[in-house]
Amino acid sequence: MKKFFKYLVFALIALVFIGTFVFLYIKSKPEEVRYEVLEVTTGDICRKTIVTGKIEPRNEVNIKPQINGIISELLKEPGQLVQEGEVIAKLKVIPDMQALSSAESRVRLASLNLDQAKINLDRQKSLFDKQLVSADEYEKVLQAYNQAKEEYIGSKDNLEVIRDGVSSSNAGGSSTLVRSTISGLILDIPVKVGNSVIQANTMNDGTTVATVANMSDLIFDGNIDETEVGKLQEGMPMEIRIGALPDYRNGATLEYISPKAVENNGTNQFEIKAAISENSSVTIRSGYSANAEIVLDQVSSVLYLPESALEFEEDKTFVYLEKGEDQWERIEVEVGLSDGVNIEIVSGLKAGDKVRGNKIINS
Repeated sequence: MKKFFKYLVFALIALVFIGTFVFLYIKSKPEEVRYEVLEVTTGDICRKTIVTGKIEPRNEVNIKPQINGIISELLKEPGQLVQEGEVIAKLKVIPDMQALSSAESRVRLASLNLDQAKINLDRQKSLFDKQLVSADEYEKVLQAYNQAKEEYIGSKDNLEVIRDGVSSSNAGGSSTLVRSTISGLILDIPVKVGNSVIQANTMNDGTTVATVANMSDLIFDGNIDETEVGKLQEGMPMEIRIGALPDYRNGATLEYISPKAVENNGTNQFEIKAAISENSSVTIRSGYSANAEIVLDQVSSVLYLPESALEFEEDKTFVYLEKGEDQWERIEVEVGLSDGVNIEIVSGLKAGDKVRGNKIINS
């Protein structure tokens, strides 16, 4: 029994030594090096660039009140269509006390002047009827009366506008009604009933009651790097893709390239804008993030290879041309346009030639 265990231990030790030897032998064998074989083919090379940006309406307008006041009623909601001149909100006027006091004083003074003018006119008419004054003198008094009457009417209208926001003689043009200045879609109404609003003046921009835009006329607004802007020109076609709409593809036409760069994350970029072709079958919302694909250069029916097959040495380019099984000849080639994956072969190779590609290592 002891001999059996002795032999078993020796067998295990021998097995370990043999296994180690085999493992080291296999690891010490030289690895077989092979290369993928690439064929020169004919096709099209297209160099593109991707510009990030967003979708915006070309005409987006902030609707502001014509007077200071408080929102008393909202007649529209975001997402609704509105026509030019249509009422969006109604205001309750908060009159300026100094202006109100001045307007009331003007009305009182105009009333006194009108009363005096009426007395003068009645007296002059009595004398004119008796032919005691000339027609010229009577007409002057009549004119003074008419002027005083117009001043009184104007002062009353001014008081009503300051106090109520609308005059009785021009109720249809009430400044208490906030109307849309364009036809379009209401994108936002940032105020609520009860909010105070102020009109635009030289001291402030005024309160925005609503934002309205024509969503049938959209543009792409993005920025492109200075290294590529020189290849752009107005009128170039673009393809727009929207991240929120994976199936959306639409054409656009480049119509604006900024003449001045803006620094963005340490690089100079130029703003570009493109008119998007109308597509009524898809609902596009203002502010969607989007990418624009622009073709910078392209060639058709040319020889090309994967760019990974090339070797670059100073200003020269080389490939390894297959001359037989596992036999390669290093030759110089002239290259052209690259799309980042494939590159045009201008000279040095012909269609059907096979060249060495990336290394394939098999143990």
